[in-house]
Amino acid sequence: MNDATSLPPLPDHLSADPRSPHHVAAVFEHDIGIRFNDKERSDVEEYCVSERWIKIPAGKALDRKGQPLMIKLKGKVEAFYK
Repeated sequence: MNDATSLPPLPDHLSADPRSPHHVAAVFEHDIGIRFNDKERSDVEEYCVSERWIKIPAGKALDRKGQPLMIKLKGKVEAFYK
């Protein structure tokens, strides 16, 4: 298991999309968990802890650029390392 001192701090706003300005590659080198309304979710593409929202894919629907459509859900958000 990794030592907690070697892990980069989790940002307030993080995106899994490498084209996003909120993408931090160093964080994705480790396993990240997201707890939304006290339930762990594995389908989160983007989150913001301070604004209390997550974005998840909307099924198989794609936008005109071929990217999955996202749904924004609001609630209690916690990010942690597994």
